[in-house]
Amino acid sequence: MLKGKKILVGVTGGIAIYKTATIIRLLVKNGAEVKVIMTDHAREFIAPLTLSTLSQNPVLTRFCDPETGEWNNHIALGLWADLFLVAPATANSIAKMANGIADNLLITTYLSARCPVFIAPSMDVHMFEHPSTLINLETLRAFGNTILEPDSGDLASGLTGKGRMPEPEVIVKTITGFFTKKKSL
Repeated sequence: MLKGKKILVGVTGGIAIYKTATIIRLLVKNGAEVKVIMTDHAREFIAPLTLSTLSQNPVLTRFCDPETGEWNNHIALGLWADLFLVAPATANSIAKMANGIADNLLITTYLSARCPVFIAPSMDVHMFEHPSTLINLETLRAFGNTILEPDSGDLASGLTGKGRMPEPEVIVKTITGFFTKKKSL
């Protein structure tokens, strides 16, 4: 059901980024065309080369390539996508999305996107339960975004609680279900 679908994957800097590699692989395996935007913090967790290899497209990290001066057009990216998935979505990026703080390529593309946006929060339980995070998630829901509820379980901090990004297979199944439902309407 993903054949020919254009999916933009926004990647922020959280430990759950290792799951994003599998999400990208599964999306491509199911026929989607995938482009990836990474924040600078995401590059601290995984190399762009990994996600570029899996997506079969260059990974975009900045507004322009410093060597060639080529502009990464956030408007065109936002219009290209049939769906924009932000996974993992950290508390920092969620706050920026909710408040329109357009200080990186991922957020400017989010603000330019005209397609459905799915957001997969991933953070420690106390960060997830903080009133500011909950308000920001409610704001993003009010904007029409789909929030993929995080799972409960063991967290990288050693704590246990809600904040784990859903498993890659669950996220891809949700995206596939969205397109299946949309097609039947």
